[in-house]
Amino acid sequence: MHERSSVAELAGILRNELDRYSPGEKLPSSRSLVDRFHASPVTVSRALACLAAEGLVVTRPGAGVFRSEPRHPLTRAGDTSWQQVALSAEAGEEAVPRSVDASGIVVTLVEPPPGVVELKGGYLSPALQPERALAAALGRAGRRPGAWGRPPVEGVGELRAWFAREIGGPAGTVAPSDVLITAGGQSALTAALRALAPPGAPVLVESPTYPGMLAAARAFGLRPVPVPTDARGVRPDLLRRAFQASGARVFVCQPLFQNPTGAVLADERRAEVLHAAREAGAFVIEDDFARRLAHEDAPPLPPTLVADDPDGIVVHACSLTKFTSPSMRVGALAARGPVLERLRAIQIVDSFFVPRPLQEAALELVGSPAWTRHRRTVAAELRVRREALTTALTRELPELVVESVPPGGFHVWARLPDGMDEDALTAAALRAGVAVTTGRPYYAAEPPAAHLRLGFASAAGAGELVDGVRRLRAAWDEVSG
Repeated sequence: MHERSSVAELAGILRNELDRYSPGEKLPSSRSLVDRFHASPVTVSRALACLAAEGLVVTRPGAGVFRSEPRHPLTRAGDTSWQQVALSAEAGEEAVPRSVDASGIVVTLVEPPPGVVELKGGYLSPALQPERALAAALGRAGRRPGAWGRPPVEGVGELRAWFAREIGGPAGTVAPSDVLITAGGQSALTAALRALAPPGAPVLVESPTYPGMLAAARAFGLRPVPVPTDARGVRPDLLRRAFQASGARVFVCQPLFQNPTGAVLADERRAEVLHAAREAGAFVIEDDFARRLAHEDAPPLPPTLVADDPDGIVVHACSLTKFTSPSMRVGALAARGPVLERLRAIQIVDSFFVPRPLQEAALELVGSPAWTRHRRTVAAELRVRREALTTALTRELPELVVESVPPGGFHVWARLPDGMDEDALTAAALRAGVAVTTGRPYYAAEPPAAHLRLGFASAAGAGELVDGVRRLRAAWDEVSG
């Protein structure tokens, strides 16, 4: 059983048993709970911490754990209805919408209930995260001289140099001075959007594309304009038309293992994309989120777009988060020219800098032997999981159309038959014990067809993926009658 699942289950059991104890009464000791539930001391400790975080118990060092005293209700219920006006009222002729919709992001961030197979997650499962290497790196980083001091606002120099080598490739076309350290990939994307487009401006996006980017663009008052893609990436002919029709000065793309289609931008299209942007006087934001998620059988990867761009058209964003842990929120922006100073200014205004201990821990991690081992392990395991999922889909759900299976990333993009209600299927799937993601949030406008995005990185392993597909089959039968 997952440690995560067993913690949640034990917390649920203890939560239900709290009525046996009076307020202030001591609960059984951790040792007795370990013996009773045959759980590890860590599991018991984490379960009790969950109850403490909910305010149900209090922990007194050296004394034990006690049921909390009942909370007294507030003397007066407030009236917050005025906020609906304050949050929505727009002033001026050029006002832009101020609402923020994070639902497309939250669906992949919220953990499913215990016992539900997760086919929607956006991170590696705990079994694939290098937890020991991360803990060791964080410990070594904390002992570095000056590790708790104020870092340079652009980022620690050695980490900027490492990212420059990773982004620029063997040719070394990206310099450390071209790199800014960010608090993860989402932070890099949001900084780039704010730097390059004023509120109310159109922004060209791939269709379909990453919902987190769409949510950020709309939150800043930008207008996403979709540009269709196919199996070889964005279509340059439609990209040129979109630049001309919209007057946009920004195009956001994922050239490598695109989310959600998995497409890799074809070699002959790379130059066409940059040429279309140059003609329009526009920037290209390159979201290179999946470079370290190549599978064991992947061919050699193409270089980044920014590596072949001396003219400063491309603003490159990448991160360590997807490849390590949700909490290793360290990423980078790479750019050339005056835009780099604007990006730097936005970083400073938003957050000052990324905490130095986290930057030092990232340096310790990528410089350790464990880093190379982790890369091999993830590449091999993602291939195994990909094959397990696609084989199970072929056997159990031949009605689903998976047009391509990319050798990178951690999901497949499956088209539903005409007439199938993706929302009804998703709800039925959750009742059947499997969490999946609908395709609608990945489109900036009306989708051409219904889809599911099925991930294989967050599940416990290949066996759980197969079980998840069987549960999805049961949900399918329920919805289709």
